[in-house]
Amino acid sequence: MNAKILIQELKSAILATLIMAILLCGIYPVVVWGIAQVVFPRQANGSLINHGGRVVGSSLIGQAFNGERHFHTRPSAAGSDGYDAASSGGSNLGPLSRKLMDQVKERASAYRTANNIPPSVPLPADAVTASGSGLDPHISAKNAELQATRVARARGIPEEEIRKQIRQYSEGPDLGFLGEPGVNVLRLNLALDALSAHPRE
Repeated sequence: MNAKILIQELKSAILATLIMAILLCGIYPVVVWGIAQVVFPRQANGSLINHGGRVVGSSLIGQAFNGERHFHTRPSAAGSDGYDAASSGGSNLGPLSRKLMDQVKERASAYRTANNIPPSVPLPADAVTASGSGLDPHISAKNAELQATRVARARGIPEEEIRKQIRQYSEGPDLGFLGEPGVNVLRLNLALDALSAHPRE
């Protein structure tokens, strides 16, 4: 191959690279962003939740709650304190891991103590295990129901009202068939705070 052909091929390669860079790194992202802002702006901007005039979180990313007055999220292995979006991920412990077994036993004991659950009542898996991302914003309906008595007692609200709120903030599977139904913990706790006019712990 002579130098003239080589230079021509090099020019063609550089031109193709520049065109693809402009299309795929410039025009395409801008078009997708523009369509998203028009069609579903809330989701495109992070599904943020505003409360009292400020952003308190996202409906897609969980956060830890403590204290008796709030529903607790499932355990998280994302970061040292859990629910660290910059450290999203699971524990990577296998089902035969002694460490995982010890964690589950410890979490189960703490969950039963906090919610006054007798040993004869089986616990839902999400009460004692972390999600793959460590950022799951939902808990199962069973998990929420087992916490309802504690929250009702701590807030001085009838338990039936608490269960009504659980039903209100329950969400079905994605697209009607993907995954399991769940309760969005942040939305539920914010609704309870508004109901009882107490600040978040």
